[in-house]
Amino acid sequence: MRKIVDNSLLEHYIKKHNIDQIFDEDMLKYAQLYFFEKGEYILEAANKLEYYYLLVGGKIKIYYILENGKYSNLKFYNDFVTIGDMELLKDDPIICNIDAVEDTYMIVLSSDILRKKYFDNPKFLRHLVDSLSVKLSATINNSSYNFVYPLINRLASYLVEHTTDEEYIILTSSYLEIAEFLGTTYRHLNRTFKEMEAKSIIKCEDKRINILDNKRLRELSKNLFINPL
Repeated sequence: MRKIVDNSLLEHYIKKHNIDQIFDEDMLKYAQLYFFEKGEYILEAANKLEYYYLLVGGKIKIYYILENGKYSNLKFYNDFVTIGDMELLKDDPIICNIDAVEDTYMIVLSSDILRKKYFDNPKFLRHLVDSLSVKLSATINNSSYNFVYPLINRLASYLVEHTTDEEYIILTSSYLEIAEFLGTTYRHLNRTFKEMEAKSIIKCEDKRINILDNKRLRELSKNLFINPL
């Protein structure tokens, strides 16, 4: 993570995403722009929320780590979204882990300043209600998909969300971590990788997954982790 001191770039993102419709000018003077490299932690569960985050560029992954150490996937975001709504409202520790799937830009504002100076602002409170409503719907939707769709669809969606312009993916998580993220076992995941190889959709070379048929991969994916209701 590093702070980007570039007022013109900051202003560009504010205008691009209409952030001035959420925050007044007197609050935007506290806004800062941060950059996170691909694979970097953005937030870690159980820590104090120091900043309210606004995703303005890149892609992030949101997930729980359960008490038994297993992962529970929630969502991928590659469009504008705010992070920390619940924690900001309740002043609770961070609920989820958030990683940068791609190089990512975030606008941040101090959570303490927001609580002290902006909690009585109707425009901001309306934004929080809207944001929480959308996220709840998306979480219910994705949880339902995990029960309804077989692993091959969930794995295809996971791979699609990690693709770039290249014709291959370098996995940053172990197969066991991916299995836990997708709610399955290591053996089932391994069988599903082999099934996709047999269909000439992908070719696995350890952590490198070569995409042989991008169209079929995307047809299988059904955008399970990215589309809200």
